[in-house]
Amino acid sequence: MIAVCPLSRLAETIVAARARRVLSLLSLEMAAPRLPGIAPEDHLTLRFHDIVEPTTGHVHPCDNHVAEALAFAAGPDPIVVHCYAGISRSTAMAFAIACAREPSRDERDLAAALRRASPMATPNRLIVRLADDALGRQGRMAAAIAAIGRGEDAFEGAPFTLAPAATP
Repeated sequence: MIAVCPLSRLAETIVAARARRVLSLLSLEMAAPRLPGIAPEDHLTLRFHDIVEPTTGHVHPCDNHVAEALAFAAGPDPIVVHCYAGISRSTAMAFAIACAREPSRDERDLAAALRRASPMATPNRLIVRLADDALGRQGRMAAAIAAIGRGEDAFEGAPFTLAPAATP
């Protein structure tokens, strides 16, 4: 299971998801959250801004960020992925992790599950494109996210989970 939330709802989401691993996606100027009960090796903080192209004075997501996140999230253990608002960076990375954890699952199915779970999700297109390349999905991830469109306007998203597809 992959749980996604804004920073303001991180503690309660960790408890609700029974997660022992946390992926924080934060801007450079933000302080890393304190996570009682989470071992330091089970908390990865990646720092970049929520932008979709290089911009002077900002750090954009890059292939190293995606590779590090995917390696950290490998395996079936529940993980919480959060960013400041729980709308863009975290939803993009959760989608990427879901695609990595379920390599045979159709990207459109995963994107539709993301939209059902979060009407506000607007995954960062650059993160999705980088993950698409890293996972060899040949543009299918980016196309699936483009197909679900922009999410509802919101200051922050509500916590949600992406669960693996049911096995027959």
